Amino acid sequence: MTIRVKVLYFGQTKDAAGRAEEEYHLTESMTLEALVDKAGAEHANLSKMRASMQVALNEEIASGKERLKDGDVVALIPPVAGG
Repeated sequence: MTIRVKVLYFGQTKDAAGRAEEEYHLTESMTLEALVDKAGAEHANLSKMRASMQVALNEEIASGKERLKDGDVVALIPPVAGG
């Protein structure tokens, strides 16, 4: 079965992906971590930020091990600088 997952990009991740959001059609057994890897493979500059970005699943910071479900919303959040 195929599921649809929306990915939202913010700040530097938006610049790296060249868009604010996109939809992925995935197998239902895919993990959040695998989706982030897939997005990085499609957007090379995004993969460079992988170690420093946070990932949220349905508005909650996630570990990456979660299994994705149809209708999930994933947000890729760049590192935040401040001072």
